[in-house]
Amino acid sequence: MQLVVARIGRAHGIRGEVTVEVRTDEPELRLGPGAVLATDPASAGPLTIETGRVHSGRLLLRFEGVRTRSGAESLRNVLLIAEVDPEELPEDPEEFYDHQLMDLDVVLADGTEVGRITEISHLPSQDLFIVERPDGSEVMIPFVEEIVTEIDLAEQRAVITPPPGLIDDRAEVASAREAAAGTDPAAAGEAGAGAGGGPDHASAADGPAAGEGPEPTGGAAGGTDREDGATR
Repeated sequence: MQLVVARIGRAHGIRGEVTVEVRTDEPELRLGPGAVLATDPASAGPLTIETGRVHSGRLLLRFEGVRTRSGAESLRNVLLIAEVDPEELPEDPEEFYDHQLMDLDVVLADGTEVGRITEISHLPSQDLFIVERPDGSEVMIPFVEEIVTEIDLAEQRAVITPPPGLIDDRAEVASAREAAAGTDPAAAGEAGAGAGGGPDHASAADGPAAGEGPEPTGGAAGGTDREDGATR
């Protein structure tokens, strides 16, 4: 299968080097000299990496046959795509590729269905699971070990212990409004307690320890090859 591993940025210097936005947690494997990469658009490739180096914290690549700044500029915004064995796994057992996580069932610690992962969004600060609920709505689940406590690829499921309001925000808002509008102090107090925390919050404390879950992907799924619309 194919994974997007980088996007070409602006030209650097006058000898054909380009900056790249890395979308893999294994750049030394995917973006090393000699690697042959497909491209999107396909007409720009395939491209063979000739040299690579880090400059001011950014990876610079030069491709075979590209020797001028204008040639480098013509590649701007091209996506670099690696062919990966779908059975291949990251070296770290607590890391995952995007394609491994897509379509996993998302459930609470007690087995309650939450939805299905339909997309993985890679943000600078963390990764997010985009989860489609049974009613067709979507909810975003941060891929951090405090919330995603288990990834079970054999059972094709992700177990979460969400804090109050993460997946039941509408119920939280309704409870808060009822508490504010209530005339019976006792009733208002009960409504306020409901808004402050429910079974999800309790199960987070009673469920699997956060340390037992996978290390979150960083900027990957931790360890995902980011298919950008996968990368995972």
